[in-house]
Amino acid sequence: MKIKIVSSALLLGLLSYNASAKEFVLIDNEKGIAEGNWSISSKDLGVKNEKFTIQNTVLKGGKQEGTELLTITSDVLTIKLIPTRGLGILSVEGEGIRLGWDSPVNEVVNPKFINLESRGGIGWLDGFNEMMVRCGFEWTGHAVQADGMMYTLHGRAQNTPVSKLIVTIEDKAPYTINIKGLIKENTFKKSHLETWASLSYVPGSNDFTVHDVVTNKSDYTRDYQIIYHSNFGTPILEEGARFVAPVKEISPFNDYAKEGLATWQTYLGPTKGFDEMVFNVYPFADANNHTQVMVTNKAGDKAAGIAFNTKQLPVLSLWKNTDTLKQGYVTGLEPGTSFAYPVTIEREQKRVRQLTPGQSTEFTLTYSLLSGKDAVSKYEAQINAIQGEQQTQVVTQPMAKE
Repeated sequence: MKIKIVSSALLLGLLSYNASAKEFVLIDNEKGIAEGNWSISSKDLGVKNEKFTIQNTVLKGGKQEGTELLTITSDVLTIKLIPTRGLGILSVEGEGIRLGWDSPVNEVVNPKFINLESRGGIGWLDGFNEMMVRCGFEWTGHAVQADGMMYTLHGRAQNTPVSKLIVTIEDKAPYTINIKGLIKENTFKKSHLETWASLSYVPGSNDFTVHDVVTNKSDYTRDYQIIYHSNFGTPILEEGARFVAPVKEISPFNDYAKEGLATWQTYLGPTKGFDEMVFNVYPFADANNHTQVMVTNKAGDKAAGIAFNTKQLPVLSLWKNTDTLKQGYVTGLEPGTSFAYPVTIEREQKRVRQLTPGQSTEFTLTYSLLSGKDAVSKYEAQINAIQGEQQTQVVTQPMAKE
């Protein structure tokens, strides 16, 4: 594999300057730019007090042929992003902890090999192996045939290559790295949604922020939905692992999930024959609409946390798939505008939002890799402070039936 190292001459061609940052354009469909294999480091930029590398790699072979993988490496975290798959997050690793999971899908599948309508509209599963998947934005949820079309599982964004990819690095400490990609969901007569999806990371830190801006470019009001399908397996997920959140209301997604309602806060070990269970959660938030949730291992020294704004993302789906390790042992903490019911049900229950012509909306989530009992306990204390003395309402019946 050949990696393009940025020389001073090439740097001038790729680089744009502003007052406080260097910008590198790796993909621009309008200008015919596709840099492919590329890398830059703190050393290349003359940064002496922080070490980091950003590397874009074009994968070869099998169903990942042509997929681009962009990796940020620092002394603390390694973050892998997939520009070819809607800038989803493949995995994050640091301090002996992984945010991510082991899917039977063991390639970073190029969307050109995926038929979203296969198996009755669940072809999305043919590429599902990421730590974070954007389920949206035109629609999300379970597949359904309606309105003369197939609304396939969890929308199209994750199987849409970005049309633009921009890397920005601040000139001064803390040298924040920002990766930004443009997702176009444009269909004649149907959709003209464009999303600038981004991830920012401060080298040396244990957290990173996802910030997405969705714009309706059409002359008509359009629906939008989003679920940030955030997935965690071993070493965090294990028998006795816990889901910690300030929960206002929780209910089973379907009749099968009713069986697990009494133990919604804890997890089984790998269990053959376990079908997925989903719970619908309305979280509490503080006075600024801030909330946060966490999954932690049994010992309480390894965890993943997600903080978000409930005005932007008012609901959360808790997905438990504690099947065998080979089948996919994983849990999903999934902040969203909607639950995972088909769009037809979400419309009936008034959770599908709209954008007027030219209108934009934004979503911000901060993910934390929590290492050690002190870090986990501190994050849990913050969650408990949001819950306070407020009671959790446990609803025993599903809010809808597919």
